Amino acid sequence: MIQLLGNRKQLCDGMTRRDLLQVGGIGMWGLSLGTASRADAATSPSIAQFGKAKRCILLYLFGAAPQHETFDPKPDAAAEIQGEMKAIATSLPGVQFGEGLPQTAAVADRLAIVRSMTHPYPLHGVAYALSGLPVYTTDLETRPHDAQHWPYIGSMADYCWTRQAGRKSDEVLQHVGLPWVLNSQVDDLGLIAGPYATFLGPRFDPVWTQFQGAGERVAPKCRHEQPKEYKDPYATCARDSRFEFRGSGARSAELSDARFGLQRGLLRQFDSALRDMERSVAVRNLDTQKELAANILSSPSLRDALDIQREALSLRERYGYTLFGQSCLAARRLIEAGSRFVTVFWDAYGTYFSGGWDTHQNHYPRLREYLLPGFDPAFATLILDLEQRGLLDDTLVICTTEHGRTPQIDSKPAGAARHHWSRAYSTVLAGGGAARGAVIGRTDRQGGDVVDSPISPKDIQATALALLGISPDEEVLDRQKRPHRVAGDGQLRVELLG
Repeated sequence: MIQLLGNRKQLCDGMTRRDLLQVGGIGMWGLSLGTASRADAATSPSIAQFGKAKRCILLYLFGAAPQHETFDPKPDAAAEIQGEMKAIATSLPGVQFGEGLPQTAAVADRLAIVRSMTHPYPLHGVAYALSGLPVYTTDLETRPHDAQHWPYIGSMADYCWTRQAGRKSDEVLQHVGLPWVLNSQVDDLGLIAGPYATFLGPRFDPVWTQFQGAGERVAPKCRHEQPKEYKDPYATCARDSRFEFRGSGARSAELSDARFGLQRGLLRQFDSALRDMERSVAVRNLDTQKELAANILSSPSLRDALDIQREALSLRERYGYTLFGQSCLAARRLIEAGSRFVTVFWDAYGTYFSGGWDTHQNHYPRLREYLLPGFDPAFATLILDLEQRGLLDDTLVICTTEHGRTPQIDSKPAGAARHHWSRAYSTVLAGGGAARGAVIGRTDRQGGDVVDSPISPKDIQATALALLGISPDEEVLDRQKRPHRVAGDGQLRVELLG
């Protein structure tokens, strides 16, 4: 065998460049020879925070949260820009948040507040916001297993960690999605794209929980023409609510027979996602997934981690008896038990169209009565809970959304509206090597355009991966054996680092 000399630079999967060349390369789930030739310069970013985060909790506000009423209010703007809700002081001198976030304002000194998020697609695009997907079209969002999709950031992290450590599937449950399979609890649309491993294979899909509980309050309607009202657990959920590892789980009594027929159990999810893969690889992954599923369903420690009933009532109350609040609590329990990437979705419920944070109507009633009261205590309590347990320093928390909302209020719909707007919006990070008590970027006086430090969702992913010990310049191969950077075209943004 020819011995190759030089520096022992490690790749994403834990092999060295020398090892890779000596064995002649690896299969479709690994790195290519072309990748290896660039590994020396790319695999270890020269930042002190590289790998500081041992785990990540990603909070995703589906539907697009408004920057004006959250992290980038414009108190000096005209009334049609500022809107009905005012700004309040935070724990950072001179920095203000929207009035609906008093508890979050109190922990602003722990946050990196990014006010200069921007991208070209003012459309619902979970897949674009949370993967390296370079371009986006709306039809892709309704085809979660389309071959054009890129792996979800959590799947990419899970893949790289697994390859680095050579872990077996039954050693740790690294990647979990809460509270249910995305968009599985609506009447009017099928599953949507975003949180899937795509060409990495279904082994790296998140393992989904299923929320078992009832909503106790009707949320303000998304649309006035909406024919049905729903007791929405994101508004208030029963105190005996719980989570289980059950894939799509049991249906809500609010949902139709047709919609329930689309939901899948965990093992069925594993089976169906393999249909278009090479047979030999499919068989291996199927065996792995069935083993993983069996371990999940039979593991007392994993069931205990999800058992939020074990927490003190006082802490559960601080998170809030809402689905988002209890999901955040479950996420903290999971990462404390060893999970490394946990996503909490504030998902659409009952109806997809104008669901979640998509306030094309009833903007202010939904913000005041439903969205902000559910988000504020949950997010602030998660930050403080992690800090008090000594977990915040090495746990990266990211709260993001797919785009922002228009600076100009639309007063025509009842309750007013802000519509889709991707030219400027906000994201916040905390812990795990992120900057502490910092405001990054700036928008204009109307909050409609970025005027300083534009940052893309791909940049957030690149920076997050670096903090999690994964070089954003690493490459993986798709099914056609084409190399892709793990962060797409995202770049490490040092201004986000502490």
